[in-house]
Amino acid sequence: MKLILARHAESAWNAERRFQGRTDVGLSDSGRAQAEALARALARRRVGTVYSSPLRRARETAEMVAKARGLAVTLVDELRELSLGAWEGRTVDDVLATEADAYRNWRERPYDCPPPAGEHIADVVGRILPVMERIVAAHPDGEEALVVAHGGVISVYLCHLLGLPLNALWQLAIGNASLSVVDPPRVLTVNDTAHLEGLRPW
Repeated sequence: MKLILARHAESAWNAERRFQGRTDVGLSDSGRAQAEALARALARRRVGTVYSSPLRRARETAEMVAKARGLAVTLVDELRELSLGAWEGRTVDDVLATEADAYRNWRERPYDCPPPAGEHIADVVGRILPVMERIVAAHPDGEEALVVAHGGVISVYLCHLLGLPLNALWQLAIGNASLSVVDPPRVLTVNDTAHLEGLRPW
């Protein structure tokens, strides 16, 4: 079966370049337009089930897609974004101004250098891989399931499938409202944003 992995549309904090992590932030106006475009793009696919992180930005995105198809959304706690600890709520510029070395280390080696009080990538792997395996096992061949989650969550899963080291996590670009398609263990598409053409950059 195919898993369609969608990152949530732009949130208010994405627009401000503010770290979110586990903080529950809703979609921006641009994000709602992105979610509508995502729903139109997915109308051509055979999606029979929609799973989502419980965090509002993902849930709102998933609900817009599901409503267009007459589907319910199944919330899965394990799909929540990784915690960014003490950086949550702060802007990238603020962290760069006060903790430049820590930020650069995290961008270059996120497995080795988590943010202060942040969730270690090993713990993210420990919750993401089992739930993805359960979702795959729950669906027969020929059916597609949509999983609406977060950039960190999707990147962790793609690194696993591609055999990439987890320190390469942020080398994968996963834009807001992007689509990545996998047929485990194969990766078919990464960060497809063609459906967002003409909308505000994410």
